Amino acid sequence: MNWSLFFGELVSGLTLGSIYALIALGYTMVYGILKLLNFAHGDVYMVGAFVGFFVLKWLGGPLAPAVTGWLAVAIMFTVAMLACGALGVGIERFAYRPLRNAPRIAPLISALGVSIFLQNSALLLWGPQFRDYDTFDLVGVKSYHIGTNFFISNVQILTISVSIGLTILLALVISRTRTGKAMRATSFDRDAAEMMGISIDRVISFTFFLGSALAAAGGIMFGLVFGQIFSLMGFTAGLKGFTAAVVGGIGSIPGAVLGGFLIGLTEAFATGYLPGGSVYANLYVFALLIVMFLIRPTGLLGSPVIQKV
Repeated sequence: MNWSLFFGELVSGLTLGSIYALIALGYTMVYGILKLLNFAHGDVYMVGAFVGFFVLKWLGGPLAPAVTGWLAVAIMFTVAMLACGALGVGIERFAYRPLRNAPRIAPLISALGVSIFLQNSALLLWGPQFRDYDTFDLVGVKSYHIGTNFFISNVQILTISVSIGLTILLALVISRTRTGKAMRATSFDRDAAEMMGISIDRVISFTFFLGSALAAAGGIMFGLVFGQIFSLMGFTAGLKGFTAAVVGGIGSIPGAVLGGFLIGLTEAFATGYLPGGSVYANLYVFALLIVMFLIRPTGLLGSPVIQKV
């Protein structure tokens, strides 16, 4: 067995899975609160990547940043997460809130409309060309070897660590804070939560802020790992994030993370081991989604929906 290939695909899968997990968390939180599939979420991820890119340019670019490379990365994360959090709140306020009591198909169509609007706005403002993060110049990519077969770069370590750290922070916010308890109450029964004095609008806005901020972090991670971003990068990534949320059990935060890593590992190992993997990796990923729907429609950690009568 080629252990170098195996461990290389393992690290690649965990890195991709970290990005997909952050996107899936946004899907699963919004669905848990509103039972809405926010198909514009992948494009918020794309906007986050571009905000990070322009913050880097504002700091002087990767060749001559005004601050150290890692501090520049921290500033990119902070600004992009705040900007996309605000964008998510705006999307909820103007595209979803007026349709909250409309038939279920209406907000779904609105979500698709917001997605197309963001894609074409990015094309109009920033063009179709690829933009370079120049990660090698920015932070000086280094590889660490363990034995003769296992190696991982500092950027991959950063991506996996940030994803796990943000997931733990999100879990603490939901389980330990008053707003988190309000989110759980709203998810369980929106009408009862409102009668208990919980501001439903504020809870939903906060949920969109958190989910969009996490997507922005995923967008910057993609730029750092792969070096380039482009205006249509959100479409496929959004579908894979949605797939991760469904495979893990949509509405479950641990499920979203588990699904993200599973999709990332599936894509990586399909590329390395399956016939035509580099070309048909997406086919294998979405085949996994179909199989999961057939075997366990609620996902790995999902629970059956209780029908209220």
